[in-house]
Amino acid sequence: MSKIKVLLVTQEMSPYTALSEMSTIARQLAQHIQESGLEIRVLMPRFGTINERRHRLHEVVRLSGMNIIVDDDDFPLIIKVASLPEARMQVYFLDNEEFFKRKSVFEDEAGAPFDDNADRMVFFCKGVIETVKKFGWPPDIVHCHGWMTSLIPLYLKTAYKADPLFQNAKVVYSLYADALEKGVSNNFIDKATINNVTADDLSAYQNGTGVTLHKGAIDYADAIIQGSEALMERTAAKLLTLEKPILPYQEADYLPAYLEFYQSLLEEKVSE
Repeated sequence: MSKIKVLLVTQEMSPYTALSEMSTIARQLAQHIQESGLEIRVLMPRFGTINERRHRLHEVVRLSGMNIIVDDDDFPLIIKVASLPEARMQVYFLDNEEFFKRKSVFEDEAGAPFDDNADRMVFFCKGVIETVKKFGWPPDIVHCHGWMTSLIPLYLKTAYKADPLFQNAKVVYSLYADALEKGVSNNFIDKATINNVTADDLSAYQNGTGVTLHKGAIDYADAIIQGSEALMERTAAKLLTLEKPILPYQEADYLPAYLEFYQSLLEEKVSE
């Protein structure tokens, strides 16, 4: 029997980004998956705050060279890789000069969100899927962490649903207290469109007055994990209405619980 393949996509991960609930979970989970005998690939943005020399990042030429379209413009995608300390595994970083070279992550020095955060998210989500296609590696589980990954469930369940690499994958979305709603422009729907994805498909990411990224990801994911104990009120209310697998917030021993949750989803797939 082949090993379970887990694609972990995260906007934060220790030690590359600042210490947070998400970065800690992503770091510990990646190592636990590896040490449990599963196959894993980890993808994240190469923010300008990441020190390439200290973490020994280097470009993967065979994976680089693609262009990602965002709002009708082409942006080069550069793939870099580093070895995760003490884990005997690699982390892949998606980079672009325009989107990720700045020396802060999501806000400027005054604390205002960058105007192009939505563009950066679209670039990252599209880039993740194209990079996995270059891997030629079909994941059984795609586990997304953070609002910056929130379009991946949509893309995999619409534009890429018939792709042999992804058609059997179960998509898991971890909910955290983070959110990007302030500063997302009204033309977000146009920016996020891909292949045969329609405005109706993207309506899940709107609530009538603005953009709600977590809501859209929840609607398209196969299963949800509550990564933060406290969620935004409307996000928590949304969970109460779901009829899909949900792993509640785990105070302790969450690593085995996550893997058991993966296994339950795969067993569910076999029985379908």
